[in-house]
Amino acid sequence: MATGGSGPAETGGERPRGEKGAVRTALAGLTTRGRSFLAAGVAAAVCAYVLGQPDLLRVGLLLAALPLVCAAVVYRTRYRVAGSRRLSPARVPAGGEARVHLRMDNVSRLPTGLLMLQDRVPYVLGPRPRFVLDRVEAGGRREVSYRVRSDLRGRYPLGPLQLRLNDPFGMCELTRSFSSYDTLTVIPRVEALPPVRLSGEAKGYGDGRQRSLALAGEDDVIPRGYRYGDDLRRVHWRSTARYGELMVRREEQPQRSRCTVLLDTRGLAYHGAGPDSAFEWAVSATASVLVHMLERGFSVRLLTDTGNSVPGEGADGFAGASQETADAAGLMMDTLAVIDHSEGTGLSRAYDVLRGGNEGLLVAFLGDLDEEQATVAAKMRQRSGGAVAFLLDADSWSREPNEVPGPMSRQEERLRMLREAGWTALSVPRGASLNELWRRADRERGGVVTAGGTSGGEVGA
Repeated sequence: MATGGSGPAETGGERPRGEKGAVRTALAGLTTRGRSFLAAGVAAAVCAYVLGQPDLLRVGLLLAALPLVCAAVVYRTRYRVAGSRRLSPARVPAGGEARVHLRMDNVSRLPTGLLMLQDRVPYVLGPRPRFVLDRVEAGGRREVSYRVRSDLRGRYPLGPLQLRLNDPFGMCELTRSFSSYDTLTVIPRVEALPPVRLSGEAKGYGDGRQRSLALAGEDDVIPRGYRYGDDLRRVHWRSTARYGELMVRREEQPQRSRCTVLLDTRGLAYHGAGPDSAFEWAVSATASVLVHMLERGFSVRLLTDTGNSVPGEGADGFAGASQETADAAGLMMDTLAVIDHSEGTGLSRAYDVLRGGNEGLLVAFLGDLDEEQATVAAKMRQRSGGAVAFLLDADSWSREPNEVPGPMSRQEERLRMLREAGWTALSVPRGASLNELWRRADRERGGVVTAGGTSGGEVGA
């Protein structure tokens, strides 16, 4: 939930300097009705002068004076009101709805007249909301709300709030704006994945987590300060004498397993655009795997073909142990919400990052690969404990639904190159389900789908 708003402001706004500016602003607020009355009044006055009809002149002056008086009254009307906006929630998946709550407070000592409240929203979120507020008493408030929805991920500004002042005859309308705005983040859709055991992956976090023994010898002891509840049998007396306080042996150190999720964002590797395109499928699948692995206790990193990693905390860009799972997931989702095609042509930068150390489990979502880039992707398997590649079938995503599929020789050749290098490589046709592909990856590696939890030395991925 996010909140935002602006402090007290006068609806009259900052007046232009000089009489000419004031007159220009007031006349610019005339509505179609007001302009019509003014034109009719001027025309009647001219006809009265030409025809010599004093009664018609009176009618013309009345018609022309009415919109001018209304414009002057609306322009000089000044209220002190405060507006605020609250999003619930501030981060929604594509296709989901968020509710925007608006609140107007009259902080002046005078009641307001009829107000029209309007919030500016991008067209992809829906029509611009408008509300008519009746007379607001001194110190009173009004609350309204509306819903926004988008099938396209991204970050969308909401605001600023606008107040439109009208006279009772509808002759003049002036708009005053607040200065603040909020941002709605539309993240990719996340699909729940089944817990499976991908053989070859690093061991997980939980009952099956790895532990490194620090008590291999007297010189390898890593002591720490005594904490309430520690077993006194673990007191290290030599360190206690050295530091002058109780010190205990730190015998076990849990190690969080690592998982790198690689997303290929090269523009030349994908065809088409829109929410049903291949690239959007890859982004949504990447988000699903990231959330799934974080929930399973892995230390996760998002890596792109440009070599940039998210979240960037901890060693080598992985989400550190000090970083909460929700914070890490939120940071990655915010990044995926605005990620776009890169101008790169290869995967060499991502390979340079991956070859620097043991990355644990590697999950890659790759677009169309030529022979050179398939060779680079195959080399990434060397420094990972397990590797699963989802290779999007460019021909399947680019052809029409009723079009007859062509030969699969190129796609099969790329899959063969990855599999020979040790990858579990799967082809992703148009409309494929990530849930089914995830289970299939487990079956091809000889794993067993588990109903929940983990046992032994392996963890559900």
